[in-house]
Amino acid sequence: MSGTIALTAGTACLLSVTAAVPLRRLALRWDLTDRPGGHKAHVRPTPYLGGIAITVGTVVPTVVALGLADLQIIAILLAATTVSVLGLIDDIAPLPAATRLIVETAVAIGVVLSGVQATVTGTWLDGTLTVVWIIVMTNSFNLLDNMDGALGTVTAVAAGLLAATALLQGHISLAVLLCALTCACLGFLPHNWAPARMFMGDSGSLFLGFTMACSATVLVMGRPPDATIAGLFLPMFMATVDTCVVLLSRMLANRPPLQGGTDHVSHRLRRMGMGTRTVATTLGAITAITGALCLATVLGLLSPLVAMVVAGAIAVAFVSLLRDANAHQPAQPPQIPQKTHERRR
Repeated sequence: MSGTIALTAGTACLLSVTAAVPLRRLALRWDLTDRPGGHKAHVRPTPYLGGIAITVGTVVPTVVALGLADLQIIAILLAATTVSVLGLIDDIAPLPAATRLIVETAVAIGVVLSGVQATVTGTWLDGTLTVVWIIVMTNSFNLLDNMDGALGTVTAVAAGLLAATALLQGHISLAVLLCALTCACLGFLPHNWAPARMFMGDSGSLFLGFTMACSATVLVMGRPPDATIAGLFLPMFMATVDTCVVLLSRMLANRPPLQGGTDHVSHRLRRMGMGTRTVATTLGAITAITGALCLATVLGLLSPLVAMVVAGAIAVAFVSLLRDANAHQPAQPPQIPQKTHERRR
């Protein structure tokens, strides 16, 4: 099985890194680009469609390796691919928020009906809570995709640690999926690392968030409530903190909570003097710490309560560090060498 995992991971990375090249050219030809302006920090149109490379790099090797035998994995892949297509449509022609929410809810219900359900209350409410959790985390990952390399780095680290957790718990099929997801993100990062030549778009960020939320749910099924809560939130720490910071900041500033802005954690770190690459690396390092806490609970090295207390302390310290950053003043875009500028035109 280790050979299968290694082959799947390598194929996922290769597919992602190579598929991004023609997709970038196609996006430029069809003018599927994210144009600068408003709250956006990038300085020139940047092509979308990177999410397709991540989706293909994850789904194809996983299906080839596992076949169609595992109902839950197939349900997750089908639903996540549907969400990716939804994001692609939204990249091309923005959809109403209600439309996105309806589709996300429908596919999340499909995953829950396949048997993927967190055990929190031990009652019928668990199904509803799982659907809400999947939807919230899917959109939290979408919000976290706001700076070159940030979401790809965070997801690669979190998915890698979840893959290790899956192996320890004997969820081999899920470990294959998570290894493919990790390496698909790593394959896309050279195209998305600052200065980004390509964005993953909503098709990528929604796919990553949905797959990660469902995977974390599978790993906590049947565990006690405290272990369930820790197993859900610790791998998703960075996306959860970022979403909470943004929503609280906008509420306090009397700004619409769903309106785009430069008040994310990454933007605040930029205003503190960090470079874009350093920001992505920092977010990945914090994700590694909280993901390791989650792994430690599975190994029995820490109780879930202690792990959550430590993560809470990290969150408080991190948010306190960011509170003095001017959240609503656009950050300065990264300086890009002239040679790079000409190559990206």
